[in-house]
Amino acid sequence: MKQRYGTQGCYLLKINSRGSNRGADEQIPDPWSQYLQKNSIQTQESYDDGPYTVISNRNADHLISADLDNDIQVDGLSNNFKAHPLQLDHLSDTSSSFDGTDYIKTTSSLHESKKTSSGTPHGACLTLTDHDRIRQFIQEFTFRGLLPHIEKTIRQLNDQLISRKGLSRSLFSATKKWFSGSKVPEKSINELKNTSGLLYPPEAPELQIRKMADLCFLVQHYELAYSCYHTAKKDFLNDQAMLYAAGALEMAAVSAFLQPGAPRPYPAHYMDTAIQTYRDICKNMVLAERCVLLSAEILKSQSKYSDAAALLIRLTSEQLTWMGMDSDLRSALLLEQAAHCFINMKSPMVRKFAFHMILAGHRYSKAGQKKHALRCYSQAMQVYKGKGWSLAEDHINFTIGRQSFTLRQLDNAVSAFRHILINDSKQPAAQQGTFLREYLYVYKNVTQLSPDGPLPQLPLPYINNSATRVFFGHDRRPSEGEKQAATHISLDQEYDCESSHQWKELEEQVVAVVNKGIIPSNFQPTQYCLNSYSDNSKFPLAVVEEPVTVEVAFRNPLKVPLLLTDLSLLWKFQPKDFSAKHNGETKELACGNDMIGAEVIAEFLINSEETKMARLKLFPHQTGELHILGVVYNLGTIQGTMMLDGIDPSIGLQAGKFVYNGMSVRGRQELEIQGPRLNNTKEEKTSIKYGPDRRLDPIITEEMPLLEVFFINFPTGLLCGEIRKAYVEFVNVSKCPLTALKVVSKHPEFFTFGGNTAVLTPLSPSASENCSAYKTVVTDSTSVCTALMSSASSVNFGVGTGSQPEVIHVPLPDSVLLPGASVQLPMWLHGPDEEGVHEINFLFYYESIKKHSKMCHRVLRHTAVICTSRSLNVRATVCRSNALEDEGKGDNMLVFVDVENINTSEAGVKEFHIVQVSSNSKHWKLQKAVNLSEDKDYKLASRERGKLCFKAVRCKNSGENYTFADIVFGNEQIISSASPCADFFFRSLSSELKRTHTQSNMFHGAAKQPFDEAVRLIQKCSEVDLNIVVLWKAYVVEDNKQLILEGQHHVVLHTVGKEAFSFPQKQGFKKILGNSDWEDLEQESPEMVLLKFFRPENTSLPTRPTSEQLSNLIKTSLHYPESFNHSFHQKSLCLVPVTLLLSNCSEADVDVIIDLRHKTTSPEALEIHGSFTWLGQTQYKRQLKSQEVYSLQLKACFVRTGVYNLGTHRVFAKLADQVTLFETSQQNSMPALIIINNI
Repeated sequence: MKQRYGTQGCYLLKINSRGSNRGADEQIPDPWSQYLQKNSIQTQESYDDGPYTVISNRNADHLISADLDNDIQVDGLSNNFKAHPLQLDHLSDTSSSFDGTDYIKTTSSLHESKKTSSGTPHGACLTLTDHDRIRQFIQEFTFRGLLPHIEKTIRQLNDQLISRKGLSRSLFSATKKWFSGSKVPEKSINELKNTSGLLYPPEAPELQIRKMADLCFLVQHYELAYSCYHTAKKDFLNDQAMLYAAGALEMAAVSAFLQPGAPRPYPAHYMDTAIQTYRDICKNMVLAERCVLLSAEILKSQSKYSDAAALLIRLTSEQLTWMGMDSDLRSALLLEQAAHCFINMKSPMVRKFAFHMILAGHRYSKAGQKKHALRCYSQAMQVYKGKGWSLAEDHINFTIGRQSFTLRQLDNAVSAFRHILINDSKQPAAQQGTFLREYLYVYKNVTQLSPDGPLPQLPLPYINNSATRVFFGHDRRPSEGEKQAATHISLDQEYDCESSHQWKELEEQVVAVVNKGIIPSNFQPTQYCLNSYSDNSKFPLAVVEEPVTVEVAFRNPLKVPLLLTDLSLLWKFQPKDFSAKHNGETKELACGNDMIGAEVIAEFLINSEETKMARLKLFPHQTGELHILGVVYNLGTIQGTMMLDGIDPSIGLQAGKFVYNGMSVRGRQELEIQGPRLNNTKEEKTSIKYGPDRRLDPIITEEMPLLEVFFINFPTGLLCGEIRKAYVEFVNVSKCPLTALKVVSKHPEFFTFGGNTAVLTPLSPSASENCSAYKTVVTDSTSVCTALMSSASSVNFGVGTGSQPEVIHVPLPDSVLLPGASVQLPMWLHGPDEEGVHEINFLFYYESIKKHSKMCHRVLRHTAVICTSRSLNVRATVCRSNALEDEGKGDNMLVFVDVENINTSEAGVKEFHIVQVSSNSKHWKLQKAVNLSEDKDYKLASRERGKLCFKAVRCKNSGENYTFADIVFGNEQIISSASPCADFFFRSLSSELKRTHTQSNMFHGAAKQPFDEAVRLIQKCSEVDLNIVVLWKAYVVEDNKQLILEGQHHVVLHTVGKEAFSFPQKQGFKKILGNSDWEDLEQESPEMVLLKFFRPENTSLPTRPTSEQLSNLIKTSLHYPESFNHSFHQKSLCLVPVTLLLSNCSEADVDVIIDLRHKTTSPEALEIHGSFTWLGQTQYKRQLKSQEVYSLQLKACFVRTGVYNLGTHRVFAKLADQVTLFETSQQNSMPALIIINNI
């Protein structure tokens, strides 16, 4: 061989020096391990990533995980794959059909091949010496054979080229296209343009140049290679050999790029020309694609990502589609590469990256590469997600869902479709319907895989958790004719915070009365309806066998209707026995109709974009702890699009009304309510913490009584002060007897159930004439002007000392209402004194006979709305009578009562008759009427005013009982000390006392000094405790019938000389303006007043009594003849006897000084009255005992005839144990005039 090929061309290589079966224990390195290991791992991983693994329903794709929201992680969005992107192409055909058995076979064969390949060692017969020999052989071959051969070939080719250069070559090149010689046959111009027909023989000089360029490129002689490629390119172009020219351009550009030191810039236009030539002229897309990839890599290495992306996109243009040269797979690859160029730019173009990934995913999908399509869409989703591009998100999610479903990644598919539905979609209704049907179809497939698993969470419809309301108890009964059921509370009522607070106060009030003034520590206000505004921090109480209604707020965000079927609540129950001393053993139970009965709504339709409430009921049959977890239902749609709009929501409750489109899934939604944010402690204020909300966790307690209340003949409109009789029916609808029935109201003066004793309560309205609500007695005509006396105690009417008049005991027979029993009681109503619409709240309180640990009592609410219209306005004043007729009998006073008819004619009232005026007091009573008119009948037509005057005297027995005095103007006496007259009097009196008590408390100071005590005693003299009740009848024409209404007004007189009114709210204005002006001003807002600042602790009683109070301390009265005849001719001095009566009105001893030296100094008085002189002592000192009347005989001396004023004396008084003297200013009272005549 050496002789044949020469010494340089031969080499003897000795290998396989070792037998394969000996020396098994020797560890010889595997020479191929570092090359084969990578390939082996790569193959294995790519197979593991293949879709054959989805048979076990595991998601093997490393790019997609179960939740598209959170877990999509693409490593830096780079272009690095652990497996070859096309590795799965030989496993799946383009139709992407899946057959489980084929996959299993493929899997097993792959694993077997991997075992055999990984278990066989390589180079087992090579020793270490053989390794060295192989390395030496390669080195010898390279330096002695290969490189010298290349050098020799390059030199030969270079010599040939140089020899051909010159004129002959230039001429040859210039004329070659006309005289082509014998190497190629002649071709026409058309054939030349079709370059596939132009072929060079191997010895052609153009190919020799190209061969030399390739050899230079091979040995990295890039500069010479570029020069040769450039020369060859010109020759090829001259010959119109476009395929050769394109190749030369491509290699010239690569050579220029690879030159060390970069003497010239990379000629990108060479590459562009080559690509265009391959694509447009040569129609060779494979070469064009190779060229594009090569050029893109060069541009990327130079950080020219924008140019690289443009180059890659150009090869996927629509022109190629028209020309029929497009390939979906190639376009997908190039678009994906272009997308990575955009993301790798210095300032990444993220949206362009996402858009081109979408395009790539679309083309992958068309090419049947479902998995790569899913990967591209998932990467793009990361960019579009949460940016508000809802339509783009919908498209991506929809595609991800479909691709995942095709790849049997069902969880991913469900997640993607879920996102389309729960984001507020801007899609048209038809598109949303498509999305919903796809979602239901996918979900159905998921649930079929695990039919026994837990119910899945459904995304539709939305549930507004915070708007969930819970109602405990039965729905209230509707009213039947005259029977009006108590309003109580229902889910149809809006929540009112102020009203809720009032009900809570009423309940606390009655509970405090029942528990002797103390509210128990475990007291929990009754809440029948729980919502987001109520206090839900404690576990609510529900009663066994009474329904628990949960109102859930559903909202349909789609433009297509949703049909929920078999809708019911999901709950958990722990039975407990609360009646036993210990709480019993707790066993948890998840279901069972014997414990809890659940109502199921067969069909519930929610129209497009509608919010609709569903009321679901549970019926607990056992005591324990109930936890309402959520709702469970079938989600579906209705068939056809003509029902999208205009569907009556109530139709949804009619079973079988809608036609399913055959698609519905069973699922659930949790009801999880977040409690209120805590803001009490410093830690809670600085951190975000929420309290518990337990409205869905009621405790089911033992059986309790259940009361229903009906009002019969209950009026809606009354005159102010009108008395009307109605009936209340109490029904016990439970299986337990109830007791301790009470009613509490903020307006106890509005109603009464009568007195404590049957004697004081009239039997029925027919017991007297005209069906009066009062207890009446026919009177004889002789007792018209004098008062008829009776007495009563306030304790009989529930207004005793220390009791709360707001809490009224309901007089049930035997105080117990048995199960199923009902009782009717009369109820008298008194129209409020102020006109307008009044809301009056009644809270009925009752207990069970058996005491329970959890629930001690129950309540029932009722709100009565009464509209009152004007009737009478009553004003009264009291003043001391100066006439001391009966000495020693004590005091008497005059009472003036003004009654005005202020009723407007709308109410149809013709006239009012004052039928009786009664007084009630512990110390005073009316004695008789003064100056009564002849006809005895007091009629007041519209706008008429009447004035009545009565004489009042002090009662003899000043005990605890109230003395009632009735002055009757008709022939029928209303017994004012019986129900209902006395009831309403005592109730209005207690509310009046409460009002004045709170006012006096504001200004109350310490009166410890004796000086202040004196002032208090003087003030007490001007105080009276007299109450006037004016009883009236009104004649009303209604529906051509005459009705007689009756009523009463109360006036409380406190102070002598001070006017009092029947209702005090606006009377200050009425007094000043008069009634006619008052009506005009009634609608206007009150004027602004200056603020008065005071310090309550410094206020005390006034240190000096007012003149009005002092005038009431001692009452003086002069008794003398009105005219006196005297003969001044016979005797020049006229002496007239005068008696001065002094009455001590106070409760203490009073020292009195009478000074007669007082002269009238004003000239007017002298001019009118003249002057006279008192004879005898000019000053008297006396001490008057409490209530004592003292008579003093005086003489007045006159010197001529005339009219004289005897009231010139001055009276000073002081309390017996005081030092300071007060003058009683009696001279301000009426003058005492005497006429002196001469005979």
